[in-house]
Amino acid sequence: MPQVFLSAFAGAGAQFFDNNGVILSGGKIYTYAAGTTTPAATYTSSSGNTAHTNPIILDSAGRVPGGEIWLPLAANYKFTVETSSGILLGTYDNIGTIAAGSAFLATFTGNGAQLAFTLPTPPVDENATNLYVNGVYQQKNTYSIAGTTLTFSQSPPFISSIEIMYF
Repeated sequence: MPQVFLSAFAGAGAQFFDNNGVILSGGKIYTYAAGTTTPAATYTSSSGNTAHTNPIILDSAGRVPGGEIWLPLAANYKFTVETSSGILLGTYDNIGTIAAGSAFLATFTGNGAQLAFTLPTPPVDENATNLYVNGVYQQKNTYSIAGTTLTFSQSPPFISSIEIMYF
């Protein structure tokens, strides 16, 4: 199950209308990977256990069933909104999530030889990290991140305190 966050597009409780202000009962929201027409899954809750249908069919009040759209944190999406008869009302591209209000924190102890450490969850990307060794900020070119693996270009010193804060 993916780590998911509330969508910046119709995340919670949004109501949709057609171009004349009429409630978009039975309207459709198609979800794609950003910049493409490749369908992409969205989720019904913060657990990330249940995917929405694609398209998401709006209820009689013009709302997403269950009221929420959740997306994987590191992914951007394209949304298209159509009437129940398939008339395109709008396309919205490169939409991400509303990130959680607090950062993740992981701590490790260097042993003078180890280069790779495993984070509990993957960061959005390397630019969403702040890494410190013995309280000293580390430049981005001194480490890399692939998924949940943090790899140093040189092993941190023996008994060094390693702290990484990230989104």
